[in-house]
Amino acid sequence: MTPDAIGAQARRFEERDHEGQPARAVIAERVYPTGLEDMWDALTNAERLPRWFLPVEGDLRPGGRYQLQGNAGGTITRCEAPVALDVTWEFGGGISWVCVRLSAQDEGTLLVLEHIAPVGVAEEHWESFGPAATGTGWDLALMGLGLHVPTGEALDPKAVEAWTLSDEGKRFIHGSTEAWARAHVAAGADPQVAQGMAQRTAAFYTGEG
Repeated sequence: MTPDAIGAQARRFEERDHEGQPARAVIAERVYPTGLEDMWDALTNAERLPRWFLPVEGDLRPGGRYQLQGNAGGTITRCEAPVALDVTWEFGGGISWVCVRLSAQDEGTLLVLEHIAPVGVAEEHWESFGPAATGTGWDLALMGLGLHVPTGEALDPKAVEAWTLSDEGKRFIHGSTEAWARAHVAAGADPQVAQGMAQRTAAFYTGEG
């Protein structure tokens, strides 16, 4: 891992309607030093996803079902190469939505990821952790993508796990949760409430709680 590894470069939190129901959206943006086609391949190629994220199986086309190893599964609801990918995110008995948009920016590609969850589902989890729980998880994934893209090489899962538990990894997680707290406050949350959510999220990820 590199000391300057980052997750998102910009973070937002929004409350909105989605498919006719109230929802909360965690939004992460980052520019990667690669072209649109290469970024699309990194996100959708079943042979490449395990190099930076997780192994995936299923019918990887619009309307098909996918399953990430040990994590979420769902349906691919939109797949427009090389700019738009939407999936349902089904995990732990709940359903949310992940939408990814790609666009060329300067000599790289801007990735905008939205993870949208309906209000009223897993409210106890939300009240405890807020947007930082989802946001920090995606920060770790976006960091992995950033490490993978320059070379195309696979990350070593054992090295990633060891880094996450290291002092450097814990600083990354604390920085991520604090950044998501700031995004939450910018959206109108009470600063004390947002900070408490971020602290509980950091404790969960680092095992320091």
